[in-house]
Order: sequence, then structure tokens, then C-alpha cells
Amino acid sequence: MPELHPQLLADCHLLGETPGGTLLLARNAALHWLILVPNSSEQDLLDLPPAMLQQVLAECQRLAVYLKQSLGYPKVNFAALGNVVPQLHLHLVGRHENDPCWPQPVWGNLPAGPDWSETELEGLRRELVGNQ
Repeated sequence: MPELHPQLLADCHLLGETPGGTLLLARNAALHWLILVPNSSEQDLLDLPPAMLQQVLAECQRLAVYLKQSLGYPKVNFAALGNVVPQLHLHLVGRHENDPCWPQPVWGNLPAGPDWSETELEGLRRELVGNQ
């Protein structure tokens, strides 16, 4: 498993390992912004071997279902940019019309917000990683 990029570690909480990779949560608790880092040295999602790509996308789908069904987000933004952090990582962001930057993208538009409490983090770890 590749070492996590320092910028990801600075910006996120580590939730744990899932079948698709390492799961992180952005520190800004204004909305649920999950980041999945596949266990690969590839930089682009579409360069993953077919079986790994299928596993990673299945994990992203599971996370999107959680954001919608368990947390009530009507929309999930999904992206694999990698322009600032070259390590392959996938963003899944729960969005709703009352979030702080709607309808703009979260990148560059999300105002600073509070961090997650330890209780909130433990709950998300239990829900998203503990069931594996």
C-alpha cells in the first residue's frame, strides 16, 4: 500500500481501510466530504487494472449510497482530479441546496468550518469501516 500524500494527511482524518482503499474524511465538518485512496501507485482512476477498478468503483457506490440513504444528501459529487495531489484519490461529497457553497463546486468555495468531533469521527468509522 502506498504511503498517503502529506497534503491528504494534513487536510483529512483517517477513517480506516476498506476493500477499495484507505478512507479519509475532510476536516471541514460543514459537509461530509469523503476521500477514497485506492491501494495503487497509478495516478489516474482509469489506469487501474479492470478488477481493481471494479472494486474501487463498487466501494465508491457503497459510500455514495451511505451519503444519500444514511445521511440524507440528495446529491453526491464524485471526482478524481489529482491536479494538486498527484496520488490517486477519489472525492465523494454529499451536497444539498442549503450547504455553504451550493450550487458552486466545493473546491475553492467551501468556507472554513468546524472540525469533526471525536464522537462524530468514531461514529463514521463504525458505519463506514467497521462493517467491512
